[in-house]
Amino acid sequence: MSSPSTPHPAESPRAARGRPPRLDQGRTARAALDLLDEAGLDALTMRRLADALGVQAGALYRHFATKQDLLTVMAERMLEGCSAPPPEGDWGERLTVLAHRMRTALLAHRDGARVYAGTHSTGANTLGFAETLVGVLREAGFRDEDAARAVLAVVHFTVGHTLEEQAALQPGDSGAAEAGPAEAGPADPDRLRRAVAAQDFPHLSAALPVLASTDFAAHFAFGLNLIVQGLRVTERNGPAGAAEARP
Repeated sequence: MSSPSTPHPAESPRAARGRPPRLDQGRTARAALDLLDEAGLDALTMRRLADALGVQAGALYRHFATKQDLLTVMAERMLEGCSAPPPEGDWGERLTVLAHRMRTALLAHRDGARVYAGTHSTGANTLGFAETLVGVLREAGFRDEDAARAVLAVVHFTVGHTLEEQAALQPGDSGAAEAGPAEAGPADPDRLRRAVAAQDFPHLSAALPVLASTDFAAHFAFGLNLIVQGLRVTERNGPAGAAEARP
């Protein structure tokens, strides 16, 4: 049986004469993500998306009151599959798996982190991912307050890091992040090296091999590990120790 969105063969000539295809949020989000990968966020306009879908721009506004609404749905779609429970193991290992899963999802699309930043989806993918994150920490014995703030720290670090990572790479070249520094894009380590060498910055000079590196996977792993180790201190201290640590 044909679905409501699929014309019956007998109707196809009429469709060819200009009847616009039916729109739904799923189809529109898929098309928007395709355009994002092709041209980047700055070139993604409602008019260009409407052209790609073969409809008038006004038709989109029946589903999305603003472009921000569209971005929110796109962000929700990017997290599809991220909420699956991580493999069994220590809570820190499970949290790390989930953070890497989110980074991979954002890197899968050009400007993915820019799209995600500032959106506040209440869709199943986003809430499911948050539920899994919070669950890992609560099941490990963290207080609700600490679990919530830990999740915010992990998500904000992941989004912020990926924003910088994608900004430093060629448009559409997010795969270079996993491939290693040799394949990175327009981030120019030599520019930083020249600037540091031309002036007296001994501490920067000592740290330059890492500061100028485009091995973003290693940078991410290090920063994430700092968060996990800090949470281990919170876990050991417990509610009393956490309260004493507050100013």
